[in-house]
Amino acid sequence: MNALLIYMLKVAVYMAAFYFIYSAFLSKDTLYTRNRVFILISVITSFLLPAVTIYLSRPLNIPFFGKILSEVFITGNENGIITPAQDETGFKMLDTLVAIYFAGVAIFGLKLAIDFSELVLLIIRKRTRKDKIIRFHRLNTAGFSAMGRIFVNSKLTPEETEEILKHEQNHLDKHHFADIILIEIVMVIQWFNPVIHLFNISLRTIHEYQADEGCLNSGITVINYQKLLFNQVFRSRVFNITNSFSNPTLIKKRMIMMTKKRSRSLANLKLLIVLPVIAIVMIVFSSCRDKSISEAGLTEEIAPPPPPPPPPSPAAVGDSTKIPPFLEVDVLPKFKGGDHELLKWISEHTTYPETAKANGIQGRVVIRFAVDTDGRPKMASILKGVDPELDAEALRVVQSLPAFETPGLIDGKPVPVWFSVPITFTLK
Repeated sequence: MNALLIYMLKVAVYMAAFYFIYSAFLSKDTLYTRNRVFILISVITSFLLPAVTIYLSRPLNIPFFGKILSEVFITGNENGIITPAQDETGFKMLDTLVAIYFAGVAIFGLKLAIDFSELVLLIIRKRTRKDKIIRFHRLNTAGFSAMGRIFVNSKLTPEETEEILKHEQNHLDKHHFADIILIEIVMVIQWFNPVIHLFNISLRTIHEYQADEGCLNSGITVINYQKLLFNQVFRSRVFNITNSFSNPTLIKKRMIMMTKKRSRSLANLKLLIVLPVIAIVMIVFSSCRDKSISEAGLTEEIAPPPPPPPPPSPAAVGDSTKIPPFLEVDVLPKFKGGDHELLKWISEHTTYPETAKANGIQGRVVIRFAVDTDGRPKMASILKGVDPELDAEALRVVQSLPAFETPGLIDGKPVPVWFSVPITFTLK
């Protein structure tokens, strides 16, 4: 799968893990600053953690030997290989997914740009030199704040205007608009991820809790403040990149949190749940196991192969004496018809041993071999074995390979090159 898609999916999974922690353990606490910081750190950290890799078990000790060929599948009835047509289909699907992803980024990015532009135009049209207050009359909302300014509906009474100004000033003092811009940008990048939209709602809710708390601490009574909220509930569109005083979807939650008993500082210990949850996600992404063994239901002991001989120096290339195979060359050896014909030849000349078939033995054998300076395969050996019969058959086929059309080249001179090919015997 395309590396970008894998990365974005990992980001989405980490984000889901963080949101689970927030929703299950933190969201009902009145520690608003802690919750706000947790959401922001969660979103940022979700983009960093996929770059961290841990290894909890030893992976297969199979070093890279020159060119690794695609896998050959040998079944009990009919043999097969991964054909270029199949690969092309897979690539087309990946290309389609990447195209869909970037199309979504473009659409959501355009939407964000339009909202931001409309807000800037409103500021340009309505701003005055006296203060940061911008009055409007067409938007059916009491007020909102963004870009260091407070927007107030000109239809409000002086008393209502004063209270809403206090509320929106709390948003400005706590720099809530910066949070919203960050979340909106992440929503563009992770538009397909429902969790980031949930985080967006949660963060805006916390912003309102903090602003409400600031107003109540300034001396406004809870009853009068709640009456003001009820009087200003309008169900109409406001800019998505702002905090709106009269957001109707948050009224009930805000009413509850105003009168809720304050959480104790010991509630911060809940943050410790982050460690095991994120550790589990990292284990899922980073632990190593041999899938070919687990899928076949087999157990086997894998002896580490001998290390390959060190590659010769370029000066040794062209000597009449034999030189050890190279791991990397300028030009790889070419089989007649290309890699597809090479894999097809192996598939057509490999026979599933009858005894192994009868006993239900299956698994993946990895063979290494070198293509000599005259194009002939040599030095075939087993890197990873499954069963003596399967191992012997895979080794026999590779040893009987016809000569390649051209050998590997370094600086235009023929050199031997390492190859490896996995051959999977399966009864499925």
